[in-house]
Amino acid sequence: MTYTPTDYDPYDFANRRHIGPTPEEMAQMLEALGCDSLGQLIDQTIPEGLRQADPLTWPPLSEGALLAKLRAVGAKNKVMTSLIGQGYYGTVTPPAILRNIFENPAWYTAYTPYQPEIAQGRLEALLNFQTMVADLTGLPVANASLLDESTACAEAMVMAQRLAKSKAQAFFVDENCHPQNIAVMQTRAAPLGIDVIVGAPDSLDADTVFGAIFQYPGTYGDLRDFRPQIDALHNAKALAIMATDLLALTMIREPGSLGADIAVGSAQRFGVPMGYGGPHAAFMSCRDEYKRAMPGRIVGVSIDARGNRAYRLSLQTREQHIRREKATSNVCTAQALLAVMASMYAVFHGPKGLRAIAERVHFRTQRLYHALRAAGARVMVKDFFDTITVDVGVGQAGILAAARQEGLNLRRIGSTHVGISLDETTDEQVLIAVLRVFGIEGVPPHRAELGFDETFLRDSDYLTHPIFHMNRAETEMMRYMRRLSDRDLALDRAMIPLGSCTMKLNAAAEMIPLSWPEFSSLHPFCPADQAQGYAQAISDLKAKLCEITGYDAMSMQPNSGAQGEYAGLLTIQAYQRARGQGHRDVCLIPVSAHGTNPASAQMCGMKVVVVKSSATGDVDLDDFREKAAKAGDRLAACMITYPSTHGVFEQTVREVCAITHDHGGQVYIDGANLNAMVGLVKPGEIGGDVSHLNLHKTFAIPHGGGGPGMGPIGVKAHLAPFLPGHPETGGAEGPVSAAPYGSASILLISWAYCLMMGGAGLTQATRVAILNANYIAARLRGAYDILFMGNKGRVAHECILDTRPFAKAGITVDDIAKRLIDNGFHAPTMSWPVAGTLMVEPTESETKVEIDRFITALLAIRDEIRAVEDGTMDAENNPLKHAPHTVEDLVADWDRPYSREAGCFPPGSFRGDKYWPPVGRVDNVFGDRNLVCTCPPVESYIDAAE
Repeated sequence: MTYTPTDYDPYDFANRRHIGPTPEEMAQMLEALGCDSLGQLIDQTIPEGLRQADPLTWPPLSEGALLAKLRAVGAKNKVMTSLIGQGYYGTVTPPAILRNIFENPAWYTAYTPYQPEIAQGRLEALLNFQTMVADLTGLPVANASLLDESTACAEAMVMAQRLAKSKAQAFFVDENCHPQNIAVMQTRAAPLGIDVIVGAPDSLDADTVFGAIFQYPGTYGDLRDFRPQIDALHNAKALAIMATDLLALTMIREPGSLGADIAVGSAQRFGVPMGYGGPHAAFMSCRDEYKRAMPGRIVGVSIDARGNRAYRLSLQTREQHIRREKATSNVCTAQALLAVMASMYAVFHGPKGLRAIAERVHFRTQRLYHALRAAGARVMVKDFFDTITVDVGVGQAGILAAARQEGLNLRRIGSTHVGISLDETTDEQVLIAVLRVFGIEGVPPHRAELGFDETFLRDSDYLTHPIFHMNRAETEMMRYMRRLSDRDLALDRAMIPLGSCTMKLNAAAEMIPLSWPEFSSLHPFCPADQAQGYAQAISDLKAKLCEITGYDAMSMQPNSGAQGEYAGLLTIQAYQRARGQGHRDVCLIPVSAHGTNPASAQMCGMKVVVVKSSATGDVDLDDFREKAAKAGDRLAACMITYPSTHGVFEQTVREVCAITHDHGGQVYIDGANLNAMVGLVKPGEIGGDVSHLNLHKTFAIPHGGGGPGMGPIGVKAHLAPFLPGHPETGGAEGPVSAAPYGSASILLISWAYCLMMGGAGLTQATRVAILNANYIAARLRGAYDILFMGNKGRVAHECILDTRPFAKAGITVDDIAKRLIDNGFHAPTMSWPVAGTLMVEPTESETKVEIDRFITALLAIRDEIRAVEDGTMDAENNPLKHAPHTVEDLVADWDRPYSREAGCFPPGSFRGDKYWPPVGRVDNVFGDRNLVCTCPPVESYIDAAE
């Protein structure tokens, strides 16, 4: 008998694990589209003249081979005990948090909580974060995280300029701020015309500035009382900002008590690994009267349709991408997952635990201080928390080398000093090793005396809310984290079909290495020879991204998509200046562009000129040509998204690029929709000069409930010399992020994705993403109008459903979105780029079964709308208006004209595994009128409901 072996390859990650539809299902979908093959569909979708000539060629790895490769690469990193400090510290991630948050897809695959009814768990955890920050800083309002401490400092500077009554154009920066903080503030200030004055606090002339920032404790360890400077600033109608450390604030006086108006910093040392620079959650808090000017997201408390407590994102018009060219910031991504981890660290330890950790760190630093001084060392600080600086003169190189021999990294400061920062992980053996470096033998004596004057000692309470005093047995903590995750809907439950957001599979094999110490425990400023594994990973990822995009160089520094936009425009400006064209300041942006595009241009000091869209959704070429000509030699750049935000491959993209280049401008192609291009079209070959790549979209980094993200930029060769630099690694231009490679540890995810998919797998993923979107459009056509299709009747990787006609029956896009929750789905992107529509993107990772379930749900919703339209269902008392339906609705008295089953179990929903939203429809107006953004006492919820 002849035996025929199977041709099924179980280790083919791209086609068996990442791409959802099977070959058989693809054939069925193509039949529904009237296509003979996937190739034919792509030919109908993407203009032939834009297609790349050469395929992506590198071979794929299996999951096992990938993990073995990453083990070998990780082994090239040398994990040392970091005493560098400078804003990054060793920390202990409680295993319960590591397993139940960081490594749990229920948390890391969730989307930004714009739909509050299905995000109550994340929102509660972020409210805990805000409460923690507000309590520790002594300021009443905090946001739900920013990107890193340096960009938080820059945001605070611009916020102060906006709020201060002083007419001065200068900003004072304490010379004792961390160098990366100073550098990022200088980068941000330059295009806005802010004069940054860096100096000693005693040199501050408050009458000449609109604000000032002080580091507390300072970068070299000093603790200083800034009240005289703060009083002087207030007398001059200027604002005071303090960059601070949350762990230190459990022992030292809080910024609010010292008169600070704004406090910023990083929550990294609250259980979040250093990760060679990130991701970490930065924070900002401020006085109550300034809350409406604060950038980023604020979680607030509201009520639902039954008057029950419900969390939501408050003051959502503060989201800067909505304000477009009038934006004061381009903040879009937060660091939600890391903020959740930090908040859980505070819940896990409580105020007593945090104080105990701080005391251990401080008293060990104090012992080290006394031992060094007793041996004759010149210790340069008097009042300190965890950091000391030692003048070692010409012996600096020898001290640093001796430290490395002991497995320690000290901080090099100038040519004659070293810095030593202790942290939660510092034990007795580390203390002994540090003293040995200085030629001191023995154990320093135990001391329980303060290393700072008693006037610095904190005397106020913090973390008083009951959530920080719960029983911290791991059983209780595990259940609390599980309860919160059960209130949410993430990718581990259902498809999240968000147009432009690309919620694809974040494979477990891609995520696993992030927990390995050889990647998680490196300080971003450690010596380069200790990070050879990272160097290899980043270099190879850059090479692959350049091959994918057609660009010649990459900067991996921007740690969000919006930061990538900003960095790309700064690169263009630097190039224009270098060729004597620094006067160019006009940026052409289509009306359909992502809202962060005009916000980023505004932050660069550019004048935004909006270009119309044609009836097909394409850039209006006549309007573009006219406005480019009018700008003339002032044209700096245009910013376009390709395929367009309308989900179509525009035929005219090369012409748009040519017009821009003819007038001396540069072309910025937003990479938000790159998931429709990888392996098929290279932005660098169709006229783009620079693009940012959303690695948290196209390249499989999970969204994390609103962050982290990475937005590296690719550029053509002429722009490469003008990419962002960094104080630690050099470069002609200033940095845009705190660390040289941004949130470096999550670059491993995208590298792993590229390695396992291989060039052919990435290309197939793009083709299937286009197939899935066209299948949805075809199945829904007739029930819903599909906006903006290509000239051959195809969409790209997403499609826009027009729900505006239903307004005549009183049905809104909100009603449809909330009704989808009853079906167990997150809503598509609402009212963008066209108000009153839904933009659907299924990605390549969704199976035909899940896509069909989604289609069934939308068709059933259309039937309900039709019943309202023809009068067989009441216009106000119907499932759409009451959605989403909760268990409380199910068990309460039922006085509705439709059945419980119709309301709670619509077509497409699961029965045995149904997702029940924990709250009904949230009252947004109530939440904004009664803003509560820290954990209120339980009684207040009762009062609110009444």
